[in-house]
Amino acid sequence: MEELVRYLVTRLVADKESVVVTESEDGVVSVSVNKADMGKVIGRQGKIAKAIRTIVKAASAGSDKNYSVDILEAE
Repeated sequence: MEELVRYLVTRLVADKESVVVTESEDGVVSVSVNKADMGKVIGRQGKIAKAIRTIVKAASAGSDKNYSVDILEAE
């Protein structure tokens, strides 16, 4: 799932170098992006973030894990 989320997010942001995607053992995929690109990843009223989460949920339908996506601001 890490590769899928990285692919989706890097297509949205301007600063592709600042995108950091990590996946934990319990199925949480954390995405960290630059503060300036935060709005592009979340979207108006969270629509893009919801779409990313929906795509990840659909892609993980055949696996045994349930994945969730957390979007974080880079420090």
